[in-house]
Amino acid sequence: MNKFYIGVKYSADFLIALILVVALSPLMLGIAIAIKAEDGGVVIFKQRRTGAGGKKFNCYKFRSMKSTDVSYDKDKRVILDSNPNLTHVGKLIRKFKLDELPQLFNILRGDMCFIAPRPLLPVFDTDYEDWEMVKFEMRPGLTGLGQVYGNGHLSIKDRKFYDVYYVMHVSLWMDIKITLKTVGVVLFGEKRYLRPVSEQEYRRLKREVRRHYTVSPETVAHLRPSSLL
Repeated sequence: MNKFYIGVKYSADFLIALILVVALSPLMLGIAIAIKAEDGGVVIFKQRRTGAGGKKFNCYKFRSMKSTDVSYDKDKRVILDSNPNLTHVGKLIRKFKLDELPQLFNILRGDMCFIAPRPLLPVFDTDYEDWEMVKFEMRPGLTGLGQVYGNGHLSIKDRKFYDVYYVMHVSLWMDIKITLKTVGVVLFGEKRYLRPVSEQEYRRLKREVRRHYTVSPETVAHLRPSSLL
């Protein structure tokens, strides 16, 4: 894990997010007006997610659903365009990932960065093996390695592999490649770039982490609070 690069990355991301908030404010205002005009509901949807160190934070999105009070199925993570709970505006902003724009403010707050493992709901916290908790040794991102290799079309095991792999091998070159691939995903869809992980790759990464990295006790404590009892 390149901690020096991660520190530089956080500083650069803050400055870039600040510039983008200013530059994209007319677009974000337009989206907010469209959401409000369609059904009069709230514009921003916030949801608790697990971030760096296993700590929880409010992740912001433009609301794309008619109702956000729906049960969550861990095994059915892909929301199809035909989902009846999607609004008309929601279908459009989700297609081009514009619903994620409010997370620029999460970056400014220090909750997130641009490229890193995506933050998941706390319901997944107990699903991580000890070595997979490496994911939480850095801030979550707007996009990441798992998002450019299939995202919700991947199994949760494969998504955790890509999350851990990214944190262990983070670099400027990897961030550039993910940025370019993210453009392709936005234009052509996630499923086109689906790349499942082989069992051999999974075992190799598991051995690498256990040999070279120990997850901080603070992270473990936040993810496994019962272990303190």
